[in-house]
Amino acid sequence: MRALCFYFQVHQPFRLKKYRFFDIGSDHHYYDDFQNKYIMNRVANKCYLPTNEVLLNLIKEYGRHFKVSFSISGVALEQFELYKPEVIDSFRALADTGCVEFIAETYSHSLSALKSKTEFFNQVEAQTKKIERLFGVKPVTFRNTELIYSDGIGEMVAEMGYQTQLTEGAKQVLGWKSPNFLYCNAINPKLKLLLKNFQLSDDIAFRFSQQSWGEWPLTTEKWVSWLNNIDSREEVVNLFMDYETFGEHQWPETGIFEFMKALPSRVLGYSDFKFKTPSEVSQLLQPVAAINVPHPISWADEERDLTAWLGNELQDEAFNHLYSLEEKIRKCSDERLIRDWRLLQTSDHFYYMCTKFFSDGDVHKYFNHYDTPYDAFMNYMNVLSDFIIQLDNSSNFNPLPYKTDNIDSIIEKAIKLIEKDIIETSVKIDSNEICEEEKSVKRLKKLELKNIKDFSNYKIKKIIKEIDLNILSHSLKGMPQIVKDCFLDNLGKNAKKEVEEKIASMVKVGKDVIEEYRIVLLEVMEKHR
Repeated sequence: MRALCFYFQVHQPFRLKKYRFFDIGSDHHYYDDFQNKYIMNRVANKCYLPTNEVLLNLIKEYGRHFKVSFSISGVALEQFELYKPEVIDSFRALADTGCVEFIAETYSHSLSALKSKTEFFNQVEAQTKKIERLFGVKPVTFRNTELIYSDGIGEMVAEMGYQTQLTEGAKQVLGWKSPNFLYCNAINPKLKLLLKNFQLSDDIAFRFSQQSWGEWPLTTEKWVSWLNNIDSREEVVNLFMDYETFGEHQWPETGIFEFMKALPSRVLGYSDFKFKTPSEVSQLLQPVAAINVPHPISWADEERDLTAWLGNELQDEAFNHLYSLEEKIRKCSDERLIRDWRLLQTSDHFYYMCTKFFSDGDVHKYFNHYDTPYDAFMNYMNVLSDFIIQLDNSSNFNPLPYKTDNIDSIIEKAIKLIEKDIIETSVKIDSNEICEEEKSVKRLKKLELKNIKDFSNYKIKKIIKEIDLNILSHSLKGMPQIVKDCFLDNLGKNAKKEVEEKIASMVKVGKDVIEEYRIVLLEVMEKHR
């Protein structure tokens, strides 16, 4: 018997709203509630709910012969509770089957393991308590944010009592070794390590709908034949991927759901692999060797390192400035400030500041609401500046009187870092790639709603399918009838009536509100242009 181990990452950040320098000191709510709610509802409807239903039906069909595992960040769980509680119910139904393992991770999907052992431990404890409260199970396996791992991080994980951790099967670590075995931590051998088979995982997660790929279209027969070609001595194949693979990154039209529905039958009927959870694999197998990972690895980009989050001076400055506040936070008892500090640690904020525009550039743009990494950095530093004011003025902490020139120095340094990074990046990046990047930004800025006249009815229907009718109604307010008709003529009878009534009922709607809705619609239009 050999094991096939499915693990899915479930995470959505609390995105920051557009926060200007002039907002510092006056606006203490940092989050884009509209965008967060919109994206959560969209991904829940396209991915979480339908995929959970698929998995639940597969478990009902195959019983304990089909198993999967999830790690769900605390901030994702918070958004489920706020915006889409039925997602919690659907995960709870999976938990009740006993065929699903829930895995521990950092609460805010943070990089705390790289900076603060205390905060790292606190976040893991907070996330596991939330998992236990919502689903009635206590995680026994650990995965760090984005599979980030090193010998030192593994030692801390073992200190927390975990016996198993998931990470990337990075080539720079394994060399000639195969990821298809159980390994252990080099410092504390009691911690067992499951390594991602990135080839077979990425065939599903990234290449499934890529028509330029030589193996497209991917079928279960083809994929299981690759599985059977693995040396019979290799004991476990770990398939680790974002849960948004299903329905969001790979749309339903690609056949991804049909692939998943057919996969268990093909694996169980035509191979000697059995579906197992990470904790089961850890109990069944013995480590074949320790692996040495002196420097952190991750599952991001081709390099499988930390450069997606901490690869330039902008990211380093924001990251270090944030964690320099830890001592003050420890003396603060204001729960709102503590929560804000935790949410500002979410790794996505630093990911948006990435200046890598090579082969992984498109990956960094997905779900990214900033035009450039420099916008992301400036916005984050503005928020952080206000947060520092709030922290210093907290009634629970009495530092020296606050000086506004502290903020001026932060902003001045931020501008210098941006200028420096733009110059250095322009030297490193091929001029053609810069040109394409600039064209991409300009295309979105030039795209107007009236351009919908250039879209086919097929594309308009696909756009409508992704857009909430409330967003569409607000976007069409004040537009010429010819633009409205392009959308209305592609709606069903009831939907068309609903949109027309919504538009007619809008009397006092601000231009800024309408503009926010139109930006969402334009982003979807750009995607289908």
